[in-house]
Order: sequence, then C-alpha cells, then structure tokens
Amino acid sequence: MNRIDKKFRELKKKREKAFIAFIMAGDPSLGVTEKLIFELEKKGADIIELGVPFSDPLADGPTIQRSSQRALRNKVNLDKVFGLVKKIRPKTQAPIVFLTYYNLIYHYGLEKFVSKACSCGVDGVVIPDLPPEESKPLRDIAGKNNFAIIHLAAPTSSRARLRKILAASRGFIYYVSLTGTTGARKKLPLEISKNLRAIKMMTKKPVCVGFGISSPAQVAKISGAADGVIVGSAIIKIIEKNRGRKDLVNKVGNFVRRLKCTR
Repeated sequence: MNRIDKKFRELKKKREKAFIAFIMAGDPSLGVTEKLIFELEKKGADIIELGVPFSDPLADGPTIQRSSQRALRNKVNLDKVFGLVKKIRPKTQAPIVFLTYYNLIYHYGLEKFVSKACSCGVDGVVIPDLPPEESKPLRDIAGKNNFAIIHLAAPTSSRARLRKILAASRGFIYYVSLTGTTGARKKLPLEISKNLRAIKMMTKKPVCVGFGISSPAQVAKISGAADGVIVGSAIIKIIEKNRGRKDLVNKVGNFVRRLKCTR
C-alpha cells in the first residue's frame, strides 16, 4: 500500500472525498512550484498531480498547453521534476502523482523511470496516451515497486474496455468527464453521475473525475457520485493570470480552499 492507497483509506473512514489539484512543474518556475505544492496541501488538496512538461500534450487544452510551454522554456525536464519531489518529500507525506506522456517515459527507460520515481517519492503516474493494452511492460515493473499506473476511462468507453481499464489501474481510476481535451467548462455533461454509478458497480477501486471542472458548484455536485475530484486548468489559469506577482501562491491557495470547502 502506497501513499495514494493510504489517503483514500483515510478519507473513506472520515467519509470524505479526495480533492486532487493539478499544477505544471516549472510554471512559472520550479521554485514557485515547490511553494505551490505546500500551499495546495495546506489549503486542502489531498493528492498533488504534478505535470511533467511535454511538447505535444495531446490530452491537454490551451491552458495546460501554455503552461507546459512556459515550463519547457524554463528548461524543465523529467530529471529536474524528480529532483523537486526528492527535495520536498521529507517535508510532506501528501501523495504525489505525475501526469506525463509515454514518449518521455519510454525514452527515459521504463525501469529507470519507475526506480527513480520511487526513490524520489513519487507515488504514481497518469499517462493519457498509454492504453491498457500497451501498458503491461510498465505495469509489471510498477507492480514490483508498489508504484501506481493510473489509466483513464472515458464516457465513450464500452463495458468491455472499462473492464480492461479497471483491471490495469492502480491507485485510482481517472474518469474523464467529457469528450475532448482538458480545460475549464461552464457546463459539464448531465450523464456523469449515471456513468460513475455504472463504473462503481464494476470496481471497488476509487474513481476520480477530471477534465472541465472549474467551479465550487461543479466540485460539490461531482463529489456526490465520485471518490474524488481533479481540478487543473482552473488552477493553472490563476497561476497564469498572476505570474510575477508576489501574492501568486496565496491566490492559488485561496482558490483551492474555496473549492475544497464546497464538498
């Protein structure tokens, strides 16, 4: 059992749902990212999802694409993000999950990636472009190291495909709330709750919802059916708007606190 599993067990005992906050490592700088991680935890984030910048993030909308580009211009790479987690890990036990793309991991080396992640204190990874049918080599290595490979399920996933996704995933299931890329939405599909109930009848693993969630009302509504809620683009927009300001970290923290308090 790693930190992700422990967190969900802890939340279940308290009858609470997980709030998962996504930020891009290195946007606007690695130093600010470090401060943001502690601030997010302080203001109620149960799990930190840390983006590793990539040049072709196919699942991400314009907001996170710009964030990734800013981090790349800062020359942030996988090793530097590993170094950041290693630096902060002695000061926090919050589960940390990477979100990145398979090209980076494949090029880095599967065994090397998992080994380095575990030694630095990363608990799992979300890889949007790695389907369960192709993930077994990485999952085999991850399983031996208690490292979570988290797969995505979509509204269009058939029951047969869902069974593959649910069987392959560890830590939690990342349910994509809508068809399309990431990005804050004013309205979310009406069938989310129905789809979540169907998935939860198929698995005892936690199911968390991401993509498009941006307001306290949306967080509150989805928390009623899901085991957790993931907010990314809405947080990135606060960072983008306040780059260069001394109160950036505080503004992000206050926004996350408002989202957390709705659940």
